Amino acid sequence: MKTFFKILLAIIAAVLVVKLLPVTLALGCALAIGAALVLALGVSVLAVSVGVLLALVALLSPIWLPVIAIVGLVMLIKRCGRATA
Repeated sequence: MKTFFKILLAIIAAVLVVKLLPVTLALGCALAIGAALVLALGVSVLAVSVGVLLALVALLSPIWLPVIAIVGLVMLIKRCGRATA
């Protein structure tokens, strides 16, 4: 009698799996499409951020280029004035 219940349970589980397969496939496809959309949105946000950063660097270049030149000149003068051991 125990074997009969096991077989009956296996048959009921198989029927349930077959009945729910389309729903599971639809949910899986919807999840995959949602993940692809989120990935595409993330890549586009990253691209826009890089573009804004490059524009900011280009906009501020008249300020930071002379500062870098002065710092480099000071470091060069400092190195030349140092006594060698």
